Amino acid sequence: MQNEITNILVCGIGGQGVMTATEILAEAAIAEGHDAKKTEVAGMAQRGGVVTSHLRFGPKVLSPQIAPGTVHVLLGFEAAEALRWSAYLRPDGLALVNDSRLVPPVVEIGLYDYPADPIGDMRAAGIRTVSFDAATIASNLGDLRLGNTVMLGAIADHLPFSADVLLRCIEARFARKGAAIVELNRRAFAAGRAAAATHTKEEVTA
Repeated sequence: MQNEITNILVCGIGGQGVMTATEILAEAAIAEGHDAKKTEVAGMAQRGGVVTSHLRFGPKVLSPQIAPGTVHVLLGFEAAEALRWSAYLRPDGLALVNDSRLVPPVVEIGLYDYPADPIGDMRAAGIRTVSFDAATIASNLGDLRLGNTVMLGAIADHLPFSADVLLRCIEARFARKGAAIVELNRRAFAAGRAAAATHTKEEVTA
């Protein structure tokens, strides 16, 4: 992916930090000298509605909008949303998905049915899918809000630049909140990176 445009689609539910994660990914790309453009679509994000962010970076990016079938990495903060956006992946694309169940209000009020097994549906469709429980990882570190940093750790080894670049951007983002918060986010990043690596190996050997 060094000499082409990299397309990353981040999706989830309002309050999970989808937009913040995309901003940090864009900052890391820019720090590496890439041109980067992003766009977001939020449906009642503050109330738990669906949120998607498109990020494109490379030598020169003309538009932030990603076309279906061209996403290199789909970062799914919520499994059903990952399934819904999986058609945007390239045939050789990768889905990194938080498999903890978070049901959006549109399901709770009966407008949509939640799929019985979104991860299984993605794999059955031939999509390379690596799943892990980001919410439990964050909870074990003491704060569910660390979930977006866990997800950033998960994608860190699937970018066309060093994971250290992304980690430095995370550290800079939280520096004003003090050393303890920075350290918590370092741990969340490492835990997400380890979880993705472990489950990637499981997918390969399955």
